[in-house]
Amino acid sequence: MIKQVVLQHKAEKEALLSRSYIARDNLATATELLGSDLIKIITGPRRAGKSVFSFLLLKDRPFAYLNFDDENLLKVENYDEIIKTVFEVYPRSDFIFFDEIQNLKNWELFVNKLHRRGHNLILTGSNANLLNKELASVLTGRFSALEVLPFSFKEFLRAGNFTATREDMELPEIKGGTLNRLDEYMRTGGFPEVVVKNLDPKSYLETLFDSVLFKDVVKRYKVRYSQKIYDLALYLVSNVCSEFTFTRLRKTLEFRSTSTVQKYLAALEESYLFFSLNRFSFKTTERIRAPKKIYLVDNGFVPAKSFQFSANSGKLMENLVFLALLRKGNRPNKDLFYYKTRNGREVDFVVKEGFKVSRLIQSCLDVEKDAAAAREMKALHEAGEELSCSELSVVTWDTERTELFKGREIRFIPLWRWLDES
Repeated sequence: MIKQVVLQHKAEKEALLSRSYIARDNLATATELLGSDLIKIITGPRRAGKSVFSFLLLKDRPFAYLNFDDENLLKVENYDEIIKTVFEVYPRSDFIFFDEIQNLKNWELFVNKLHRRGHNLILTGSNANLLNKELASVLTGRFSALEVLPFSFKEFLRAGNFTATREDMELPEIKGGTLNRLDEYMRTGGFPEVVVKNLDPKSYLETLFDSVLFKDVVKRYKVRYSQKIYDLALYLVSNVCSEFTFTRLRKTLEFRSTSTVQKYLAALEESYLFFSLNRFSFKTTERIRAPKKIYLVDNGFVPAKSFQFSANSGKLMENLVFLALLRKGNRPNKDLFYYKTRNGREVDFVVKEGFKVSRLIQSCLDVEKDAAAAREMKALHEAGEELSCSELSVVTWDTERTELFKGREIRFIPLWRWLDES
């Protein structure tokens, strides 16, 4: 039975390798890791392209492949039988690629055994916990991690065969076309199958969201009250980029305890649906006690699952800025935060390097409306003073200039350019 499954996966591998794919931005970085004997961990949400990314990474190299989304593999109790059959089917493989490895019970012990025997491993998983206690406790310092998210805007344009240089953007036709595509990307997101296959975003993403919630969260964590965690997820989608506290969520959604809310939100984050962002403070206790903000892994989930009839474009733009910072390697609550000044003015993003704040970033859709530019500059100026930071930026829809505000230089940069630079 195991051999039949492995042979079936081999056939799937060959079929997948025969197709053409959109090149991913961080493929070159991942390729550099292949020569290392460290375990390569590729994590990210379901359907973001982790498997395709791994195939692109390994396509010119001999490798074995198993997908642990297959329930037949999960029934196997003797893992040595899996290893034996893999090498029977793939006798000359330089790499072993295990897809969705988190589905296998005690997978980290299985992987550790193979690594000790000198095998070069590539693993994918749709659970952020893969990089935390499950793996780090067993493989301390013996793995390198890479995150694959839905398409960036550059990848989105690449998928549509649309390219524009900085010089091209001087032409109104090219700029208009770019802004049109940016608006589409901002509202439908970057999940590869939506982009490449032109699927209906709402239908596809509604199904995907529910699948992740019930398969990767409710089933994996044995959640007793599935309707309550579903209500929490829908509430968070409808309030993306907003502040929250666990106490407020408990009261609003009528949970029995705050600890249950915390546990459910942690599970939603580990499944790569949401990210929570702490308010920055040099004092640890203040960071923990202050309200947090919620962000989504893909903008398309908002119109697909939100209670709102029309999405807030300003919030969608802010979520895009957050995701771009994430793709740049900024880690939420380690070197990426939001901030409120002593006067209560909010700054969307604080980027920290070491012990110093290096950048402050605002997201504002229309800086020409309702004195918005003045509001954003006041917040950045106050935060710059309080945090001793001089690199201040406002990401806009299509406004580009530099202003001097009370002795501090503030850069206004269009979203399309900022995404290209990120």
